[in-house]
Amino acid sequence: MTSRDSQTPIKLTVLGAGPGGYAAAFYAADLGMDVTLIAEEKNPGGVCLYKGCIPSKALLHVAKVVDEAKHAGEWGVSFGEPTVDVDKLRAYKNRVVEKLTSGTGQVAKLRKVKFVQGRASFVDATTLRVKKADGGDETVTADYIILATGSLPTRIPSLSLDSPRVMDSTGALDLPEIPKTMLVIGGGYIGLELGSVYAALGTKVSVVEMTPGLLPGADRDLVRVLAQRAEKVFEKIYLSTKVTGMKAVGSDGVNVQFEGEGAPQDQTFDYVLVAIGRRPNAKVEGLERTKVKVDAKGFIETDGQRRTAEPTIFAIGDVAGEPMLAHKASHEARVAVEGIAGHKAVFEPAAIPAVVFTDPEIAWAGLTEADAEKQGLTVEVSRFPWGASGRAIAIDRVDGMTKLVIDPKTERILGVGIVGPGAGELIAEGTLAIEMGATASDVKLTIHAHPTLGETVMEAAEQFFGQATHVYKPKRK
Repeated sequence: MTSRDSQTPIKLTVLGAGPGGYAAAFYAADLGMDVTLIAEEKNPGGVCLYKGCIPSKALLHVAKVVDEAKHAGEWGVSFGEPTVDVDKLRAYKNRVVEKLTSGTGQVAKLRKVKFVQGRASFVDATTLRVKKADGGDETVTADYIILATGSLPTRIPSLSLDSPRVMDSTGALDLPEIPKTMLVIGGGYIGLELGSVYAALGTKVSVVEMTPGLLPGADRDLVRVLAQRAEKVFEKIYLSTKVTGMKAVGSDGVNVQFEGEGAPQDQTFDYVLVAIGRRPNAKVEGLERTKVKVDAKGFIETDGQRRTAEPTIFAIGDVAGEPMLAHKASHEARVAVEGIAGHKAVFEPAAIPAVVFTDPEIAWAGLTEADAEKQGLTVEVSRFPWGASGRAIAIDRVDGMTKLVIDPKTERILGVGIVGPGAGELIAEGTLAIEMGATASDVKLTIHAHPTLGETVMEAAEQFFGQATHVYKPKRK
């Protein structure tokens, strides 16, 4: 891809090599641009590959295997009490990370993307100075720069405690040991996912959440299914409760003070995991030397092409706004690169899927039932219980539900929500249906393989018309 005023390739520098950054760099290289990718890690991958999505899913897979082994006793198959080799488990997680990050490094080389390991700062709107990991300095100039600097764990200064027994999500993924007790501060997806890993490995995990329910923002009917199982998995769940203080108890634990009905005044835990969300990482040194604007929440302001107030600088991913999801970042990356290339492109998704990888999983896309209520929209919600699914019964997991949020006039599918094992895989069909403007009839008439959990999407559409084979509902007028 050449610049508009010459035959020389467009020079693009991407700062940050997570799922947004390396996707932008690779796509730009495919379009013929001269690309430099800068990151502090030794290979492309970012927080997602090194400290987030991938290592957590590796550990969640182990937790699922342990849980299924215990559950198998109900089917007449007993494995005995599992033993956990923490060193081997940690090594497995690290191998997964190394395999993926070394793979992205090889793909960068194949695409002739120049990778610079180091910390960058802005000199001006087209120039970055990089303090390289090997101790040297390098100045990188470009026609355009894409900021993909991601996010960091949120910290509460009043709850800060300089102790190795107080961890954020990164520390928890390092598996320092399998403690006897742990408190997870935050009942969002990060806290519940990591809490469930430690619970499966034998830790007595308690969760504290300051709002009235787990997973704030998700539809309550979906969360209700997870909450029922979470009550069995976790030692205690304290809702509408705040942590007011923490203090070290020698070198063996942390004493936590609570404020909330039903919660103890204080309790001591071996470890505390602070998982109260993430914040955008927009504090790039020298950014003030550009026209880039940062809003009150710390996000970089962009337009539909992800261009900032500085014409040569784009921003994508967590640093450019919510939702903070890897797949959102990678799609923004393509839009930004196409904008730089002069193509007509804009980031206007009808649905961005979200998945909570707990057990059961929760996934949703498009309009949620809660959002419809807030916006005063008239919708019809069609639910199909997994207790009527042959596949769910066969795998002994009837604790699930699939629902469609439908416009009653046009019958268009506006949103999809799923709770149950594999919901994260099933939501792809719902996302495509929303993006394609599919109607309930379109989904109903699409033949789904039997027996599968995917059939529940079809039967939820049939349920809208009162025609679901496995659930009786009076015919819709």
